[in-house]
Amino acid sequence: MTFQEQIQQGIPAVLPQPKPYEPQINHAPKRKEILTEEEKKLALRNALRYFEPQHHATLIPEFKAELETYGRIYMYRFRPEYRMYARPISEYPGKSEQAKAIMLMIQNNLDYAVAQHPHELITYGGNGAVFQNWAQYLLTMKYLAEMTEEQTLVMYSGHPMGLFPSHPEAPRVVVTNGMVIPNYSKPDDWEKMNALGVSQYGQMTAGSYMYIGPQGIVHGTTITVLNGFRKIKKSPKGGLFVTSGLGGMSGAQPKAGNIAGCVTVCAEVNPKITHIRHSQGWINEIIENIDQLVPRVKKALENQEVVSIAYLGNVVDIWERFDQENLHIDLGSDQTSLHNPWAGGYYPIGYTFEESNDLMAANPEKFKEEVQKTLRRHAAAINKHTAKGTYFFDYGNAFLLEASRAGADVMNDHPTLGREFKYPSYVQDIMGPMCFDYGFGPFRWVCASGNPDDLAKTDQIACAVLEEMMQNAPEEIQQQMADNIQWIKGAQENKLVVGSQARILYADAEGRIKIAEAFNQAIARGEIGYVILGRDHHDVSGTDSPYRETSNIYDGSRFTADMAIHNVIGDSFRGATWVSIHNGGGVGWGEVINGGFGMVLDGSKAASRRLESMLFWDVNNGIARRSWARNEGAVFAIKRAMATQPLLKVTIPNVVNESLL
Repeated sequence: MTFQEQIQQGIPAVLPQPKPYEPQINHAPKRKEILTEEEKKLALRNALRYFEPQHHATLIPEFKAELETYGRIYMYRFRPEYRMYARPISEYPGKSEQAKAIMLMIQNNLDYAVAQHPHELITYGGNGAVFQNWAQYLLTMKYLAEMTEEQTLVMYSGHPMGLFPSHPEAPRVVVTNGMVIPNYSKPDDWEKMNALGVSQYGQMTAGSYMYIGPQGIVHGTTITVLNGFRKIKKSPKGGLFVTSGLGGMSGAQPKAGNIAGCVTVCAEVNPKITHIRHSQGWINEIIENIDQLVPRVKKALENQEVVSIAYLGNVVDIWERFDQENLHIDLGSDQTSLHNPWAGGYYPIGYTFEESNDLMAANPEKFKEEVQKTLRRHAAAINKHTAKGTYFFDYGNAFLLEASRAGADVMNDHPTLGREFKYPSYVQDIMGPMCFDYGFGPFRWVCASGNPDDLAKTDQIACAVLEEMMQNAPEEIQQQMADNIQWIKGAQENKLVVGSQARILYADAEGRIKIAEAFNQAIARGEIGYVILGRDHHDVSGTDSPYRETSNIYDGSRFTADMAIHNVIGDSFRGATWVSIHNGGGVGWGEVINGGFGMVLDGSKAASRRLESMLFWDVNNGIARRSWARNEGAVFAIKRAMATQPLLKVTIPNVVNESLL
């Protein structure tokens, strides 16, 4: 069968042969056993809903074995034979170009070069899934191949509920992930519901089909590192940045350090992902011995090298040993998946990677105890460095939150609302006041042709738009504009593409609209193929996350999620091609609500109308909320937006004289 025929087939009528387990692939860790015997039967009933009754006798023992061996039913037998990657849009079957674009993005999320655990349909973060099982993937792709512009596909935590009558102006796909009742958002609730096959953790851009590999966060990390050095009034050259994690999102850190121009040391316990990042060029060197790491770092600092070094081991070793050696760390952070601490997101010191995985599945209580013990040591070592002048920030991965729950010394001696911890979130000190409040966030695009020449042309278009805008930009956003122009000019040179021909660029609403319109005009002239717009959910208005995206909100509304819900509803009727809303993201299940979108540009006047309407709302919804929280940058930005759009009328806060209070 051809690729197109396999897509159109969906779930095959004749069972394919079982697939062998491939140990060379980076697999998800075994999930802990959490279902009762009765619930295990329910999980099997749920899984078998996808298959004709004549296949049940064959599949029951197989699915039962998967559930017992891995803690989940992945349906490995149904993994497609074809290679998984983002093909040019013309290669997908279908009646709707918008639907074909979504198929392209789904396959990009599952590309072996992009996905963290591709056979388990997990894109990044240890549990950020596109689908729960392979039947869902097959059925979704079949629906997209059949879809017309008069239908909308409804996605229910990875499950394609079906095609519903709709209209051309509606989203082609509506995605929800993990949207459970609030009182059932504890980690074990997710474990149980996911094992039953009724809910999933979509992370942020994994479950919304908008992940573009580590590039998606390289830019944000580069901005964070650059501004971290600016905060301590030191040049990155000859400076040291220490962190950990080389998985999906965290793999961006060493690349960002290189672009910023410092020495980066990043710890990782998983040998497989470490070597993958090295082969992709995202890290320069791998060192496995702490005794070799110390002199290498000293030499790099002495020579003011721009180099990224992966330490294959536990990051606590680095913090403790560098303290003993009095080796000064300028910037410090952590980007392990601590939103998922008990299922592979963070590993205890004193155990090998394999021993940790065995302990995680066989004795989860002991594993949790060892993780929390490690967190206490981790925080204690960081405290010694910060006492000597290190600037440490939480990278939005729930490090401080989980460390505090473990009893680590991370709480502020004199806490204020929003500043409960010793150390700031990077959003509180950098991304929030410098970017999000002014409307700058991670705007993305993917060239649907798959042609690198198209990507180069879009880079040139975006750069020209920004340079023209900067001539008249107010002083308040000159630095943001300059950083982004520098970034886009170096994008090709830095070889950021992994998977699809994609780019990320921080821009405000004006920039996003002007860049998108310039793309649409270029498509209309036949200069480039279709372009798929999107963004990271980690943005101005898509995400309500009290310890990350909205951590610089100090009016008491950090724990509300109205903004994210408004965002996705508003995008839906303003022209988005698909929309998504998730419970859980980079800081954990039950800790955040986040939403995203995708939009296909086809060169039409309708696309121009949609992009202007939707992108304006997508950004300014968040600025309005940040303004109401009395964030000065956001007040400035929303007043500027009102001056350009007479239909925009936003309530501006009045500020109370503190002496009266």
